[in-house]
Amino acid sequence: MRTLTADDRALVEFMAEFTHDPYGHVLATYPWGKPGTELAEQAGPRDWQREYLIDIGKKLVEKKTDPHRVIQEAVCSGHDIGKSALVSWLIKWGLDTCADTRCMITANTEAQLRTKTWPELAKWHRLSIAKHFFVFTDTALFSADAEHKKTWRADMVTWSEHNSEAFAGLHNLGKRLVLIFDEASKIPKIIWEVASGALTDEHTEIIWAVFGNPTRNTGPFRECFGKFRHRWGNRQIDSRQVEGTNKKLFKEWIEDHGEDSDWVRVRVRGMFPRGSDLQYIDGERVLAAQRREARHNYGDPLLMSLDIARGGEDNCVIRFRRGLDARSVPPIRIPGSAVRDSMVLVAKVVDLIELHKPDAFFYDETGVGGPVGDRIRQMGYSVIGVPFGGESPDPHCANMRAYMWARMRDALGDGLAIDDSTLLEQDLTGPEFGHNKRDQLLLEAKEHMKARGLASPDDGDALAMLFAYPIAPVFGLGSQNSGKTRSDWNPIAKKRR
Repeated sequence: MRTLTADDRALVEFMAEFTHDPYGHVLATYPWGKPGTELAEQAGPRDWQREYLIDIGKKLVEKKTDPHRVIQEAVCSGHDIGKSALVSWLIKWGLDTCADTRCMITANTEAQLRTKTWPELAKWHRLSIAKHFFVFTDTALFSADAEHKKTWRADMVTWSEHNSEAFAGLHNLGKRLVLIFDEASKIPKIIWEVASGALTDEHTEIIWAVFGNPTRNTGPFRECFGKFRHRWGNRQIDSRQVEGTNKKLFKEWIEDHGEDSDWVRVRVRGMFPRGSDLQYIDGERVLAAQRREARHNYGDPLLMSLDIARGGEDNCVIRFRRGLDARSVPPIRIPGSAVRDSMVLVAKVVDLIELHKPDAFFYDETGVGGPVGDRIRQMGYSVIGVPFGGESPDPHCANMRAYMWARMRDALGDGLAIDDSTLLEQDLTGPEFGHNKRDQLLLEAKEHMKARGLASPDDGDALAMLFAYPIAPVFGLGSQNSGKTRSDWNPIAKKRR
């Protein structure tokens, strides 16, 4: 067992004063207003955070007379209200003020945990006066005392609908248990059901806190504010009413979509959509496309696309499709960091054009894609630039990107076969959608997805690009029909003389 110094013993006793006072713990633990620190200009939590923490404290005190009570709290809100900070404070309070506390944190995606939730926890752990009592790693925060590191800890846990066992053993009889769902709207029902099994321990201090943007009008998160609202303390928070949020951005969204649009209801007002769901492509549609047999018709042209990375953490993705077969020719993914020299990417693309002899080659001509397409064109290949933000051929879509995704979504339902790729599945099911004031389909921007902890949907955009423009069939021209090689007649693969 670790030997405590006199100062450490005094700090332990000090922390114990906040066992049932999360708000007091937050005020006492971090250097609010202290010059030279990250919190020099901040006096404490935002109003809604303060109210939430105080309410938790009151319910903890009430629990003393009701040992079977489980504290269940649900928050749905717009963007940028400080959910990740509050999650971090709950975890730190739970560990700091009760020995052998167990915390488990999950989110809608692993990316949300690793890029948003966990970095925020790292920040507040670093600022804490009690940080030396715990060890912080990429997936856990646990006691520095070797005898307690397995029983006094917080763990980041990713979920799977087909492997929910990680939540089945979540018990801590006679101690404290803190279970947190971040971006809870997209966590499936089976995970909620398994996690609820941890609520059965008697004489255990149990707190189940769920947070999220109300993106779905069905499911367990919605039910926290509906038929099960009597079991949950629930809050719906309008981002415009929270200190320090980007009011200018919210105003622009309202101007673009209308205040009562589902887009604004979800992302600003913290209200559930009137529609059933803001997820544009559902997981069942994607799963069916991954499992079905790949087929195409005689004469279907071979199409090739290139989605170009905007940064080192994104991928350049090259994809192929022949009719309803988008699987047989495997996709190529190239890390953006590997092709900072655009001529390296050009060389790779040209090699693939020569290898596969596509009937049409599409590329994203926006931004950095323009020079890449120009160079390939200069080398004698016919290329088709796709302006993602350009005008849509369909007046029901706000721009070209929305049009391509709409055509791809229809194809997924009509028999399109795709590769069994987790990256592609995440990209296709990640974007949300809304409508502008003209009632045109508008797909969520990549920047907004990244703000939610999701990766840029490079695979999804590359697949969607294969539906940008119709390409005529190629009956009677292939080597199996006329004795010619494809490069003899193909307008893409054949260099200009």
